[in-house]
Amino acid sequence: MPIALTPPPMPEVKNLGKANAQPTKRKIICFSDFDGTIFKQDTGHVLFDTHGCGTERREALDEQIKTGERSFRDVSEEMWGSLNVPFEDGFKVMERTLEIDPDFQRFHQYCLENNIPFNVISAGLKPVLRKVLDKWLGEEASSRIDIVANDAHISEDGSEWKPIWRHDTELGHDKARSITEARREAEQECAGEDAVPLIVFIGDGVSDLPAAREADVLFARRGLRLEEYCRQHGIPYVPFDTFADIQREIERIRREDERRTGGKGRPAFFNPRANLWRRMSSQTAVPRYVVMSPTKEEQTIAWSEAINSLKATTDAAQAAQTQSQSPVSAAAAAQEHAVPHHVQSAA
Repeated sequence: MPIALTPPPMPEVKNLGKANAQPTKRKIICFSDFDGTIFKQDTGHVLFDTHGCGTERREALDEQIKTGERSFRDVSEEMWGSLNVPFEDGFKVMERTLEIDPDFQRFHQYCLENNIPFNVISAGLKPVLRKVLDKWLGEEASSRIDIVANDAHISEDGSEWKPIWRHDTELGHDKARSITEARREAEQECAGEDAVPLIVFIGDGVSDLPAAREADVLFARRGLRLEEYCRQHGIPYVPFDTFADIQREIERIRREDERRTGGKGRPAFFNPRANLWRRMSSQTAVPRYVVMSPTKEEQTIAWSEAINSLKATTDAAQAAQTQSQSPVSAAAAAQEHAVPHHVQSAA
């Protein structure tokens, strides 16, 4: 009989804001992509190229996502379905291939020491990611990291790998929704403290954009597609080469926030644009300029279904909102939209 190799259920997003170290004055929550960010390679690609559809077919399928011919979820199901290898045998290939960021373990220890919850948020499969973290970090350290990703059913003989999608969308896992839920829960926990939590996101690719736009501080791995996209579209971000760069910047941000706000109210590096986009569409947070002129990547990865559904209604909603505002409030809204949300612009 087939068995599910999914580990015991991990805490839901609402529990991601908890850790067991001495508290900081401002609550900071870190979310990080996994493939290409914590590890230099993509766990799925390693498996597909070796035990599945192969490199050539996998690259052709990736292109179908980029052109919009097929959804990310549809293509991913074909890729995972192409595998025919027992879980442990597949993991041996990852052991030989994967390289972890050289400063990640030190950064994770810094998060624990400063009560900064660190969470992996991924479009991959939770059992695969957990096994990798257990191997590279050790089970005790790995257990301190919550993984927000898709579950999986994997047969004992490895003939069936089937994702169990976290969300019923074309992406399978809506990272933006997961971060929004975590932000909302953290804000409720901080309500009596008159403090708004600071949300940090760390990523490397365009598929990270939905989550990145929900963060107050965005770190983009230097030289990869997320940084390129941020520069092209004027999205504020902080480049990094290793997690040591991230640790130094977060420590600087913590100190600056304490100096400027005393840990009360909104963070010094609060992202007002995330809130503005959520008001435009509570379900998708699509900025108007994207709705009116989406790129192929935005159509197929960043917002997919939202582009078509919002294009016809955005102008009407914006016109109604502007008409209902006084000249003063309209100007204030325009000014809020123009404020950069943290330390470095894309210039």
